[in-house]
Amino acid sequence: MPRVKICGITSTLDAKAAVDAGADALGVVFYAQSSRCVSISQAREISQVVGPFVTLVGLFVNATVAEVNSVLASVPIHVLQFHGDEDAAFCEQFQRPYLKAIRMRPELDLDAAIAAHPNAGGILLDAYRKGVPGGTGESFDWRRVPVPSSQAIVLAGGLNPDNIQKALAACDVWGVDVSGGVESAPGQKDHGAIKQFIERVRQ
Repeated sequence: MPRVKICGITSTLDAKAAVDAGADALGVVFYAQSSRCVSISQAREISQVVGPFVTLVGLFVNATVAEVNSVLASVPIHVLQFHGDEDAAFCEQFQRPYLKAIRMRPELDLDAAIAAHPNAGGILLDAYRKGVPGGTGESFDWRRVPVPSSQAIVLAGGLNPDNIQKALAACDVWGVDVSGGVESAPGQKDHGAIKQFIERVRQ
């Protein structure tokens, strides 16, 4: 059964709602240009309601080593998620499992992109829009998801309660990642939509 990550958590209220609904992981965004960006102090507060058996994921886009280490020094992040142009050497230096996001450009050699991160904990496949590193609310052709894959594949991009079962019928993935598809406004989660999304994944 696919694991579920609720990304773009900005408040303890939303974090608790996602945990109570059965989310396996919560994502906090450390990218200043995102409407879902949180401060280190906000992320610390969120981490305190996550509990011991839910994974807290920190998302970065072309951050510096110092920026990542600054977060790790203050927030108990379990997994790192890199959404920029980070290479494997960069991603592997922080002593944490990591997800590498790959944006599904039409001309992308997906096998080569996955092979470039052999030690990643997983590969997150997201929709491509030029100049936007994620959170577009758009989907891509799910038939492009590799089956089988040498890596755990996490499906992202435009997922919501209405299309998640169709997506899972189209491709076999280790996990799914949703952000805007369960929001009432950017950075504000719709708790009913979170519950519905997770229920439909588990059906």
